[in-house]
Formats: sequence, C-alpha cells, structure tokens
Amino acid sequence: MSEPRTSEPRVLDQPWRMWASVAVVGILLFGVLLGILIIPIVQGRSAGIDAYTAICRALGILPGSPARPQPVSAAPPTPVSQVVWTPQVLQILARGDTARGHAKVQEVCVACHGEQGMSPSPDFPNLNGQSGAAIYKQLHDYRTGSRTNPLMTGIAQALDDPTIPDVAAYYAGQPKRNPSPASLGELPAAIVQLVELGDPNRNIPPCAACHRPGSGGPIETPILSEQVREYLAQQLRMYASGERRNDVYARMRVIAAKLTPAEIDGLSRYYSAGFR
Repeated sequence: MSEPRTSEPRVLDQPWRMWASVAVVGILLFGVLLGILIIPIVQGRSAGIDAYTAICRALGILPGSPARPQPVSAAPPTPVSQVVWTPQVLQILARGDTARGHAKVQEVCVACHGEQGMSPSPDFPNLNGQSGAAIYKQLHDYRTGSRTNPLMTGIAQALDDPTIPDVAAYYAGQPKRNPSPASLGELPAAIVQLVELGDPNRNIPPCAACHRPGSGGPIETPILSEQVREYLAQQLRMYASGERRNDVYARMRVIAAKLTPAEIDGLSRYYSAGFR
C-alpha cells in the first residue's frame, strides 16, 4: 500500500495576496481622496468657493456644484395666499358675529364699500351678499402681502384675527340689489358662451362653473353677479398681466391671460348687469 500524501502548506502565494489587497485598498482610498477632497478643492478655488463648502457640496451635504458658484435669483419673492381651509378655519368663519362686524364696518369700511355693501365708487367692489369665505380670504391676503393695495393693505393689517370673520359674516348677510331687467341690455352671444360653456379650443372653462352661487367651485371663489364693472375689468387685467397673484394654483392668471380686451370688457358688463 502506498503511503498517504501529506499536504504541504501553500504559503508561497500569501505575500502576493497581501500585497494585492493592500494595492486595492490603496487605490480605493486614493480614489476617495481624489473625488471628495482633491478635485472639489481645486475646482472650488477656480470658482471662488472655499474648501469646506466645496467638500460639503461634493458629499451632497450642501446644494450646488463645487465647480461653480450657486446661482442666485435676482427675482423678488412672490407671495402666495396663506389661507388654508382647515376645519378650524371653517369653524372660525362660521362663528363670525354680524353685530360686531357691523360695528367694525361703520368704523373702517363704510367710506369705500358702503354700510350695506354697495360701493359708492367704481374703484371699489360691492360686498353685499358676497361669499363670506371670499371676503375672509381677501382680507387675510391683504394682511400677509399676498395681495396688495395702497388702501386695503393698511386697513387689513390693522384688523385683528377675530374681526375678519365678523366683517365677512356681516357683508355676506347683506341682500344683493335687484337690477331692473330693462337696464340690462343685450350682450354678444360669444360672451354668454364664455360664461356658460367656456372655450374648449383655448382651454378656458366656463365662468359659471366657479362663480355662479352654488356651483360647487372652490370655497374662496367670489360671487361676481352685480359687481362693479370697472372693478371687474381692472382685476381681470391685473390677473392677465400677473400684477395680481393671490389666486390659488394661478387659476385666474392662466384664464385671464387668454382673454382678449374685448372679452374682458364683455365679461365685466355681463356680471355688472346682474345676470345669473
């Protein structure tokens, strides 16, 4: 019988394995140093960025590239409406006190909007019978700067939080006027179609889908019937130009920008006449 073979330890290739592992680890470390330290620092110096910021950008801790300065927008910030219709806000609105609202109206609102909500000037809107949510939102937008006006901004900022729902409740409870049918006149069929059907070819929805009472549109949507013609035309033009920007999701800015001057005038006539 042959003697069993004895296995000799395979030690000849162990030094090569060790040196190969050291080389791999060294290459990895050099790559990390190169990508996270050396290249970002060199690029940062060329872009006028300090080493710490360049390294943080390379690691993703800070935004931007280590190879170029972070762009800074010179455009002024655009305020947006901060009104959110939470259950708490809706409860506050529902608790508006008309008696307290009447007292505040006589104190600060009557000169422009009238005691009963009928404006004595074409520069100011009628508020009688308006949606309470619409009045509440606009007053809050004036306070926060989402909507600006030389007169209304200061007045709204002087109102405290409990007063706003009171004023909104008072004006919302006032009866709307009843214009004489003989004074309404005729309006082009195209304007009536914009109100009732919109213009699908231009992606313009019907005005009545939101602005007719009970239509089910957004809660803050104002009622437009029996509104001041000049005021309506002015607001549509401001939406179209982007001067007024407190509409949620830019709904009115998108729509108004598609209207022609003749359509803006026609729609203002339509709603000022009190059509339903």
